[in-house]
Amino acid sequence: MIIGLVTAVAASACYGTGSVLQAVGSRKAARQEAAESAGTGVTQHGGPSLSSTAKAAVTWEFMVGTVLDFVGFGLGALAARMLPLFLSQTVISANLVITAVLSIRLLGLRLNRAEWTSIAVVCSALVLLATAAGAEGSGHTPIAAHWWLLVASVVLIGGGTLIVRLLGGRAAILAGLLSGLGFGALGVGVRVLNGVDPFDLPALLGDPALYAILVAGIGGMYLHTVALQIGSVNGATAALVVGETVVPGILGVLWLGDASRPGFAWVAVLGFVVAVAGAVAVAWFGEPEPEPGAPRAGATEAGATEAGELPAEAAAR
Repeated sequence: MIIGLVTAVAASACYGTGSVLQAVGSRKAARQEAAESAGTGVTQHGGPSLSSTAKAAVTWEFMVGTVLDFVGFGLGALAARMLPLFLSQTVISANLVITAVLSIRLLGLRLNRAEWTSIAVVCSALVLLATAAGAEGSGHTPIAAHWWLLVASVVLIGGGTLIVRLLGGRAAILAGLLSGLGFGALGVGVRVLNGVDPFDLPALLGDPALYAILVAGIGGMYLHTVALQIGSVNGATAALVVGETVVPGILGVLWLGDASRPGFAWVAVLGFVVAVAGAVAVAWFGEPEPEPGAPRAGATEAGATEAGELPAEAAAR
């Protein structure tokens, strides 16, 4: 349990640090694309173009953030196999707290009283969850369920990407929710993956859950990048937290056999609900107030902001 918690916290730290860098790289690329292309860095629906998204991925800030994301993914995968999903996913989603704190130093932001209160609420809720969590379930499921997970991941990412591109600049929160659901599917896939313990390469490569992990992980990262470029980034991140924690947590209890310690079920439920609410509050209260006459956040902001300016907000992965 202790090793799993330490691993989950380390994953959260990697994700939180990477997210600040990714937010800077994404917004910088969007501004440069708009400046160089006279406003053609967005689709006809107002969302970021594929070119803008690709340029975001090759900024040094975004690349370093992505490396940290991969490290966080590996640590998160270990945590998902050592802890109940309602605990591991919630601890990992607390990277919002780390992002908020790092933003003070890296982005020069100031946290208000509501943000500090939300951070304290999240930390308290994590203590409740750690106290109440019991042993994780076995994770053994019929292979048919692994196929369903793959199909669901393809539909979620494929259909979600199409809808987000059609909605354009209005899709920030939806993109955040879909990316969170993708990361949640990734966590479930890691938990049920065959051929890991003991290691069996043919069983690993033949498991549809492996390909569900790849689809959900890559698709979730793409949708997360889009969410960083458009609309209310912190609002989108709040939606990501809900998708990443609530659905996997429920599936872990109902499907994989995760449970709390005897007599501590109410503590686990309370800690889970409070942690998610606190994480959403961290993102929501972290939304900066626009200055008078300033353009709205999103794709239009990219063209109106001067090239040397840093964004006054960052999102957690």
